[in-house]
Amino acid sequence: MLLSALRAAPLRCGALPRFTPLKSSATRSIFSLANRSRIVQTSRTLAVEPQCSQTRTPSNALRVLGQSRFISFTKSSSRPATGATADSTPLPILAPPAVGGWLMASATLVLAIIVVGGVTRLTESGLSITEWKPITGVVPPLTHDDWMVEFNKYKETPEFKLLNHSINLDDFKSIFFWEWSHRVLGRLIGVAFVGPLAYFALRKKISRSMTTRLFGLSLLIGAQGALGWYMVKSGLDNSHMEIPGSVPRVSQYRLAAHLGMAFLLYLGMFGSGMAVLKDWKYANGAPWSGATQNISGILQNPLVKRIKAFSWALTGLVFLTAMSGAFVAGLDAGLLYNEFPLMGGRLAPPSNELFDPAYAKAEDKSDLWWRSLLENPTTVQFDHRVLATTTYFGIAALYVQSLRPAVRAALPPLANTAIRAAFTMANIQVLLGISTLLYLVPIPLAAAHQAGSVMLLSAMAHVLITLRRPGAAARLWRAAKAAGKQQ
Repeated sequence: MLLSALRAAPLRCGALPRFTPLKSSATRSIFSLANRSRIVQTSRTLAVEPQCSQTRTPSNALRVLGQSRFISFTKSSSRPATGATADSTPLPILAPPAVGGWLMASATLVLAIIVVGGVTRLTESGLSITEWKPITGVVPPLTHDDWMVEFNKYKETPEFKLLNHSINLDDFKSIFFWEWSHRVLGRLIGVAFVGPLAYFALRKKISRSMTTRLFGLSLLIGAQGALGWYMVKSGLDNSHMEIPGSVPRVSQYRLAAHLGMAFLLYLGMFGSGMAVLKDWKYANGAPWSGATQNISGILQNPLVKRIKAFSWALTGLVFLTAMSGAFVAGLDAGLLYNEFPLMGGRLAPPSNELFDPAYAKAEDKSDLWWRSLLENPTTVQFDHRVLATTTYFGIAALYVQSLRPAVRAALPPLANTAIRAAFTMANIQVLLGISTLLYLVPIPLAAAHQAGSVMLLSAMAHVLITLRRPGAAARLWRAAKAAGKQQ
């Protein structure tokens, strides 16, 4: 009917009636007739007042009505709402800072259990609990009779019979405390990680891909507990009683696997937590790694690519050096050659000591080379020295490269800072390692050296984090917010 009325005769502007404010529903009805296009509903009324001095045809009037749909939007309708872009396309899930804080706290707990585990080994407390009770083992002995039950179980172990047969109940309580604390802390990590993970996943605070990755870490926590008991069982084996000169200790292979899994857990939590916190800051307008230029262009620079590749190699070398340290600990190799940088007055021990045929088990001695690397205490310590020295000079070379004007200008500012921090931590770790060796492995220094390996790995991981791109979700959120501000 409206179209028929408008076609009836030419209308002058003076003859056009003055439109009164129309509600959004009425506006949509007119627009659907006048201009068959999508209408965005606004939160306030839309007023149209044609202003002209010439004769308008019905088609001109319709054009005025059709064009008026683009004006008078409120601020809330022109900017993307939370979780949506301007055209109502939902944004991907961006993990909030609470997720990053929880992951960093979990990583701190893993660091703590690595240190406690080191003290447990150094005090020779790891074989004091002869059973694995994941639930009831949380409660320690509370009465004298309970303590005697546990002490009598320990008396049946090879360690007590060969090494600790003279200890009393008070001595047993001391070593029991460290092993019990180590196990309880492991259970605490499991609860502190799995509980919040379930909450964040159910509340959709984390994406599906992140949920999958973190669920994998939770499985790794359970596997770590089982691997820990598998390691302890190797020290409780009665075969130690049958081998002349045997020292009851856990298998260095299982010890290295146990420590390596702890390092992987730590890296997974630390890396994920740092990524969440940095992505959130970037999505809310902060520069990425302190760079004001386009980060994608920076990361495409050949100099930056070379530094990143070198950093990856050094991170792997730090991890490998730490694993060789686990073999040093498992074989008590740190009690040999307590001098540095020489070993017995020379840079390397004699070859017949490094590859002693006594360590070969195959009749043709074909396994001598790898058994020497993993079972000969002298060779194991020498390998650890070589790896540690190589790691130190590698990180020093990375630091020197970052001082070159061209590289310094190409790298993001935070990457330069992270490289300096890694080099500083490398110096501290070298000093701790040498001091531990020279002073015959005192417990405080040895525990600090083990913690230092985690901190050095963290420093190198941070270098890599500063050289990564922001997450896809963070980039989309930043773009959406920037578009909203422009509108």
